Amino acid sequence: MVGLLGDLKASSLSSEQMERLCEVAEEAARESIVSKVSKRGISDLSIIADLEERETLNLEVDVEVVLSPSLRSIDARRLTVESVKAAFEAAEKYLRESGCQSKQ
Repeated sequence: MVGLLGDLKASSLSSEQMERLCEVAEEAARESIVSKVSKRGISDLSIIADLEERETLNLEVDVEVVLSPSLRSIDARRLTVESVKAAFEAAEKYLRESGCQSKQ
């Protein structure tokens, strides 16, 4: 899932801030999943957050989760969508708190 960070220009963030923004998004996505499913119930989890610099910054968050067969009742797709949403919310919060607010 790719989201625009408003009208925030790449030059608005230092390389350290861009790296931290990706870390914040990844951490939020991971926390979203493990808050709903125990770590033992997760067979495989891959989370990648990446910034693409164009006219504006684009944040891409990719979440893939494979749950244990014993957790068939849990909708893995819904879980990933919710975790991506949490990642974007955390990224926006980071930007507000660091003074690099986007104009959404």
